[in-house]
Amino acid sequence: MATITLKGAEFHTNGELPTVGSQAPDFILTTQSLADVSLSDYAGKKKLISIVPSLDTPVCQLSSKKFNEHAAKFPDAVILIVAADLPFAMGRFCKAEGLDNIITLSMMRGREFAEDYGVLIEDGPFKGITSRALLVLDEDNVVISAELVREVADEPDYDAALAKLN
Repeated sequence: MATITLKGAEFHTNGELPTVGSQAPDFILTTQSLADVSLSDYAGKKKLISIVPSLDTPVCQLSSKKFNEHAAKFPDAVILIVAADLPFAMGRFCKAEGLDNIITLSMMRGREFAEDYGVLIEDGPFKGITSRALLVLDEDNVVISAELVREVADEPDYDAALAKLN
């Protein structure tokens, strides 16, 4: 269990992020077109997984825009944005903002993702959604970088994560 905060109020996650050097858990998540995908769909590529509470919040929107700006610089990688939002809402946001370099994935049919990755908020008003976190996986889905953002209202360390994609 990890402790996170939102403007000083403490909350807890169900576990810990996968550690550097560990194999990332597989998942089934849903794309904007309602297709189910897993880690194997991105085989042979590095993966930056940005886990966010909801694309309907300012920090989640900002981080998705920043990752979209950088994604084209990494042709051998994919940037996945994972949230509890429905695929339709994710699609509207990406279309309105012109975000076409990132892949948004919904936990609509894969709620166990949050549990398996240790980011499910277990108490407080945000119980049931995810904390903010970044993971970078190598081509074989081994974790090469992991950051749990302890203050949910803070942005992640973009530079550290993006540097691992090189």
